[in-house]
Amino acid sequence: MSSAAVATRLYIAADLSEGIEIGLDHARAHYLRSVLRLERGAAVAIFNERDGEWLARIAALGRGFCALAVETRLRAPGPTPDLWLVFAPIKRARIDFVAEKATELGCAVLQPVLTRYTAVSRVNCERLAANAREAAEQCGRLSVPEVRAPVALDALIAHWPRERRVLLCAETGQARPIAEVLAGLRPGGTCAGPAPGSEGSGGDPEPWAVMTGPEGGFAETELDALRQLPFVIPVGLGPRLLRADTAAIAALACWQAWLGDGWMRPPGRAEPFVAP
Repeated sequence: MSSAAVATRLYIAADLSEGIEIGLDHARAHYLRSVLRLERGAAVAIFNERDGEWLARIAALGRGFCALAVETRLRAPGPTPDLWLVFAPIKRARIDFVAEKATELGCAVLQPVLTRYTAVSRVNCERLAANAREAAEQCGRLSVPEVRAPVALDALIAHWPRERRVLLCAETGQARPIAEVLAGLRPGGTCAGPAPGSEGSGGDPEPWAVMTGPEGGFAETELDALRQLPFVIPVGLGPRLLRADTAAIAALACWQAWLGDGWMRPPGRAEPFVAP
């Protein structure tokens, strides 16, 4: 049985291996029994970033409890893009949207950042983590993004790993179009070389981050400070003024298409159409 043939996927943080049983918490047991109305013997795919994806079956199910018997591995773990999203918090429905879509687009870390014009000062990281986990279960990835606590922009910059380059979504005319920048950064391009301290292409994926500001945009002093950093690349997202959540998803999609795994053809898919 392939992983695509199993409709239900669950992220399990515990170690996974053939022949063991996994007990689920009350909420997940309720989900399988009362929401999905699964029964004993039903197939469930369980996964994590260390052990890959496994076929399991419901061995016991009742009110508030469920046990899964792990059978065989469906997919081995593999490399994932080393991509962070650094974003100013926005209102609840939209920040949930950002967490969900950033997960689908392969982000490894979701880092809220507090800027001068950030209107939302409190972030429910537990809810964001739950949204990220559910999105990972639905989209087929084997890992769940780490959701970090909000941090002030100046503190974030002070402790930023210098080998991790940043695509800064800037609202000014000084930024180059994102497609132009990324086309040059792709292997074989000529726009820029490796980030300071990086080893260039080959081996593990290069570390990157996309940074977006609040609905009011970055303060000019913040943009000036960010532009002076050697690992920051200001990019523009076109002639229209985008909402903060739209900007984050657009930039992530562009990065994935050029530098991430978004250009890769999934196994078993037909070759793309090429016009004669």
